[in-house]
Amino acid sequence: MSVKKDEYVMRDDVQILGDSSYLLVRSDEVEERDWMAGSPVCPLLSQHHVAHAGILRSRFPFEIVRADQSGSYMMACFGGEGRVLVDGAWKTVRSGEACLLPPFVRNAFKCVEGKSWDFCWVRYLESRERKPIVSQNSPVLRTYDNAPLRSAIEGLYAETLGAMNPGVLGHWVELVHQYALRFAQPHDSDDRLWRLWNRVEPELERKWSLFELSEIAHVSEEHLRRLCRKRYGRSPMQHLTFLRIQRAKNLLSSTDEKIETIARLVGYENPFTFSSLFKKWVGWSPSRYR
Repeated sequence: MSVKKDEYVMRDDVQILGDSSYLLVRSDEVEERDWMAGSPVCPLLSQHHVAHAGILRSRFPFEIVRADQSGSYMMACFGGEGRVLVDGAWKTVRSGEACLLPPFVRNAFKCVEGKSWDFCWVRYLESRERKPIVSQNSPVLRTYDNAPLRSAIEGLYAETLGAMNPGVLGHWVELVHQYALRFAQPHDSDDRLWRLWNRVEPELERKWSLFELSEIAHVSEEHLRRLCRKRYGRSPMQHLTFLRIQRAKNLLSSTDEKIETIARLVGYENPFTFSSLFKKWVGWSPSRYR
């Protein structure tokens, strides 16, 4: 499906499709986005809380901004490169890499002028009350073999346009979800990082230092930096910030605690520092997020 250049703003949302082409499968007929009109529907996607999955070949000036993405978003690049807003900063996602964005944050990505960008994606629909596919051990950006996920999406799309056999659709849906989980919740033989963050997460209010983190992991500070960069696409202290922001989002949406109290509960004595950092990572101030 090809689309003409289109741009609209809905609150803080932006959509510029340009001369991009795409295919997608969505979970139901109810969808506010005009660009999804006419795309095939597979209700079985909702079994895994998948809103839609697809493949996009984009060209400049392609740009998408979602002020409050209501679900985790996983993209796997198989051609060219593009820019994604990650942890409050723009990062480049290249062919052979994948990126995972948590729910209920500002979601933004765009093409670089003069370069194409091809990727497949899976977008989940999650509530603030249920646990998302993003966990404490989820990477934000790392290498990924996109071929299985891309093939599964192509198979699902073909079946929704063809025989619509429920058994075949179920197999394709399961593959799409499992290949997304393979990136979001990987299983590594090296459990040092898993043990580290399981130790840290219950005490996010503590003033952790890089030295303390490396002591728990039983590696040097520099080696811990390398492990975290490779595993998560973040430094150890950035990943600690990620965990704190995730906890703060949960507290803001599920409790009536004051923002100053929540700041202390996630390790920030100064509520202004907390608010500035929260807005940088999430795209909203804590009060507006609440």
